[in-house]
Amino acid sequence: MPRYANLAEALKERALRCPDGTALAHPAPDGTEHRVSYAALDARADAVAAWLRARDATGRRVLLAMDPGPCAAVALLGCLYAGAVAVPVPAPSASRTDAERTASIVRDAAVDLVLTETAHATETSRRLSRIGRAGLTCLAVDGLRPDAGADAPRQPPRTTADSLALLAYDSGPATAPRGALLTHGNLTAAMTGLRRTLGTDRRSRIGGWLPRRHTPGLIGQVLHPLWLGATAVTLQAEPYRTDPLGWLRAISRHGITETLAPDILHARCAALLGDEPPAGLDLSRWRTALNAGEPVSAGTMAAFPRRCAPLGLRPGTLVAGYVPAEGAPVPLATGRAPVPGADFAVVDPLTGRGLPDGAPGEIWVRGPAVATGHWGGPSDTAPLFAARVAEGPGGFLRTGDLGLTVNGRLRMTGRVRDALLVDGHTLHPQDVERELLGCAKALGSARVFCAGPGAGALVVVQEVVRTAGGARTGLPRLAARIRALIAEEFGVETGALLLVRPGTVRGAGTAKIRRALLRERYLRGEVRALHAEFGPGIGEPCRGGAA
Repeated sequence: MPRYANLAEALKERALRCPDGTALAHPAPDGTEHRVSYAALDARADAVAAWLRARDATGRRVLLAMDPGPCAAVALLGCLYAGAVAVPVPAPSASRTDAERTASIVRDAAVDLVLTETAHATETSRRLSRIGRAGLTCLAVDGLRPDAGADAPRQPPRTTADSLALLAYDSGPATAPRGALLTHGNLTAAMTGLRRTLGTDRRSRIGGWLPRRHTPGLIGQVLHPLWLGATAVTLQAEPYRTDPLGWLRAISRHGITETLAPDILHARCAALLGDEPPAGLDLSRWRTALNAGEPVSAGTMAAFPRRCAPLGLRPGTLVAGYVPAEGAPVPLATGRAPVPGADFAVVDPLTGRGLPDGAPGEIWVRGPAVATGHWGGPSDTAPLFAARVAEGPGGFLRTGDLGLTVNGRLRMTGRVRDALLVDGHTLHPQDVERELLGCAKALGSARVFCAGPGAGALVVVQEVVRTAGGARTGLPRLAARIRALIAEEFGVETGALLLVRPGTVRGAGTAKIRRALLRERYLRGEVRALHAEFGPGIGEPCRGGAA
């Protein structure tokens, strides 16, 4: 493919080359597809770009608050065409944590304009007003006529490979999110890397499970197929949390050829398929299923292909991979072609010393697709974004992920920092613990962590400050309430839930017990519970009996 000054030029070229091709396929409730051609997508994106240029948006931050689907793609391309900086956030929902996070992003990024859709315009405006940004100009993208930019003067692109294209707020708690700086050059390099790793081409139909406000979902599942001249199948992520087999039905129904999803989704599908998979599913068109986003289980890698083989899944389709949690939207996959310019190292996080094969440490990555810093962060980004291996090369991003190499192949094993990886989602434990405080009057302090080192099933240890008349009959209802809150607010299942006496989390003094220490006690079976529940496949380490 020819070289372009920026990603927008490449995307515009695809529209000119295949105007009648299907750019977007959005599943409808009845199972059919709503299709958008490249010509139609380009015209709608041009209209948004004209609207942005009329407001001098080049180089300015534009909030994108909308559901995954055609409108989100139109808004994103419109920003790229206009040289604006896209700042994606989820559409308004019932989640208080998402609302708080969006408010923090609006303040941190100092956004100048807002793109949303009619269904969310009123609520978006109301929330902006609540944080003192009522003066921000908002556009409902679906209310803009496709020909609105037809008469607008075409301006030559003022963006280069070094121009900022995207602020990806994939890290940090809701009260202090951090936006990784991704340039047009970073995104273009990511396109090439994704093509080599996933084996994509113009015949691809790419759809996935990850939320599109996160970097791998937004870049891998929307921008990448459009850059190829292929088709982006804009699947909603939420239904597959409760109905994993619905994901396989969508892959079969829409002929999806490449996906990226976490290990837990593949594992749940394998368990639900059993030895007699349901009729009517055809997975023969699936070419690459990248298992990444959290540690990959050897059991999943064996069970999923075996259970899906009767449905037409070809050998070698499921591939173990690694997608850095922050700022580097290029996956590394076992047995696939190396990504040009991408490199990784497993390093002792304390000394910066590179570690030998089989030794666990922190994963560091570098390459042309890796972000160069955080928005508004300190000018000296060397500790995080330009780390140097002791007595070796520099320019590495410290991912915060734990891993090791086995025969030179990278395996992720967990997280170094506080952030947790659960069901392919990045959770910040302080966000969950803060929400639990308001769940019920009977609840006190909580600690949440993962069964694995920063990844795996979510474990909640929740103090109960009082029960009705001292009775424990209401504890199962309280547990159900906690599970429902976590599922609604954060989109994940609770693997293990322990309701405990006061002092278990808070300790004898005023300071909470460190998560790492409580996790060790939990794994040793030393946390005594008033009531405990464990999800399918979750071991029960608490063997000391009830408190």
